[in-house]
Order: sequence, then structure tokens, then C-alpha cells
Amino acid sequence: MKNPITINDIAFELGVSKSTVSRALRNEPNVKKEVRSKILAFAKEKGYTRNEYAINFRNKSTKIIGIVVPEMITSFYVNFITRIQSILYAKGFHTIISISNENPDIEKDNLLMMESYRVEGILISACHNKKNIDIYRRLIDKGIPLIFFDRTIDELAVPKVKIDDYIKSFFMMEYLIRSGRKQIIHLAGPSYIQNTLERKNAYRDALEKFHLPFNQENIIESGVNFEDGEKAMEAFMKKQIPFDAIFCFTEMSALGAKSFLQKLHYSIPEDVAICCVSGTVLSSLVYPTMTVIEQPVELMADYCVELLMEKLDNMDGPNRTVVLEAKMIIRDSTKVDE
Repeated sequence: MKNPITINDIAFELGVSKSTVSRALRNEPNVKKEVRSKILAFAKEKGYTRNEYAINFRNKSTKIIGIVVPEMITSFYVNFITRIQSILYAKGFHTIISISNENPDIEKDNLLMMESYRVEGILISACHNKKNIDIYRRLIDKGIPLIFFDRTIDELAVPKVKIDDYIKSFFMMEYLIRSGRKQIIHLAGPSYIQNTLERKNAYRDALEKFHLPFNQENIIESGVNFEDGEKAMEAFMKKQIPFDAIFCFTEMSALGAKSFLQKLHYSIPEDVAICCVSGTVLSSLVYPTMTVIEQPVELMADYCVELLMEKLDNMDGPNRTVVLEAKMIIRDSTKVDE
């Protein structure tokens, strides 16, 4: 790959000063018409483009925002990034997007890369609530605001945008119980994700409210993807514990569990109801369609930008937490005959 042509190169080739080239390229009036025309024609011929990074660096502003997400399998993060990019672009910002693949080491490397590129702020959905605390704090101490969304970390004093996982999970459990389900199991997320604890607590408290027995064996420790859901259900089935409903941590693990049960010829929802938090359009495309709690992804993106702009204006300003209203969508996977 050839090195890009620079203002110095143009000045040398045309025998003019660097400042003359710079003024001509910026279309400033104090350059002779014939000199400007010559410079612009030469620059076009050689494919000159402005080094925006260098310009912004001199101005102490890169106008770059980092976005860190744990996965790009479901449409949630895709839609979030699409919305964020649209809003930030209109404000004159560009974005660097990285995917941690649920790996805190990859997340750390991506954060270090963003630091080296001098991003002005980072929007992040954390893949682990402990492992990268030190680097989060270091970035904040350097004046780089971090806005956490969806998967947040309680012990960090930073702006956050999320839903009330506990309340919505409790409502979902309440719905299952009022629908006649009495032997509900919980396909839980990894213990190192903050949302996992909130959804577990809601599961336990809902059972207590309706005087249903809580059995630790009915909480199945799982991951977040399709294969995790399949493997978790396979392991649970070997225990031969009766169940009539599954409340899942997230959509992909729910789809994995659902697929495994259907291969065993379980009828959904007649034999077992299934539902989850963090549903997306995927849940409406399977058979039977799946009951979910759906996050307001575009609104979440809007508030992330709002909080980011507040921090860019005043890094020492308040660290607001915005809790958004999520929507419970009842579909065929939990419906019962009236």
C-alpha cells in the first residue's frame, strides 16, 4: 500500500510553500487564482484527502466515539449501533465499533485500542462485571467518559441506561404463575453479568409471593447463546425433575432450550411454556412465537447519546442512571386456552 500524498508532497512538487497549499485546499481567498487552480488540480490527480485525524488531534478533538458490545448475533445490538451512528453522525462524530464476543480479554484489548485512537467517549455493554474494572476506572480518570447500557456495573459511578430487570422479570414470573404454571424453572445467565442476579432474585421472589416452593436445582446455570440453551436443557432433563414452564435469561438461550425440547416432541405451550427477557424480532419469527420482555432499543440509544453529550460538556457533572420501561409481549409460547 502506497503512502498517501501529503500537503508537504504537494508543496514540494509544485514549488510552493506548505502554508500556500493548506490555504488553497481550504479555499481561503489570499491565494492567487492560478496557483489555487494548479494546487487543486494536482491534489485531485494524486488522490489527496485531508487527514481528519491529524486535524482533530491538533484541535484536541478526535470526534470519535467508541462502541463496545458483547455480541452481534441478535438484532438488539445491531439496531442499537445503527441508531447511535445515525445520531452521532448528525452531531459530527464518527464511531469505532468493537465486539468482545463475551470475552473480557478481547474487550480489554478493544478498550486499549480505543484509548490509543484517543476516542472522546465510549458506550459499552459489559461482558463481565469484575474483570475490567481497573481499565474502566483508568479511562474515566483520563477524562474519557464511559456510558454503560443494558449490561451495567453497579459499583462504577458512571452514567447508565437500562431497564428495570428485576421488576420486569418479576412481572413475567407473575404472569406465568397466574396462567397456571406451578413448576417453573429458570435458565439463568452467567453469574458475572449484573442482569443475571436481578433476574434470579425476581424468579425467587415471585415464587415466594405465590407460596410456591423454591428449589435451587430449578435454577439452571447457563450461558447466553443458542448452544448454551441446548446444553443446559439437556443437562437438566437428566435430573428428571418435572417442569411446566421455563423463564430464560435471554433470547438466544431460550431459543436453544426451545429447539431442544421440540426435538424431544414437547408441545409448546401445552406441555411447557417458555419465555425470556431481552427479546427481539427473532422471537416473532419462530414457531410457536415466543413471549418476551423487549427493551426499547432506540430510546436506549437516544439516552446514551444524551448522557454522553452531558459528560463531554462537563466530565465532573452528575452520573445519571436512566431506567427505561420495557414491554412484555405475550405470544403463543405461553398462551393458554381460555
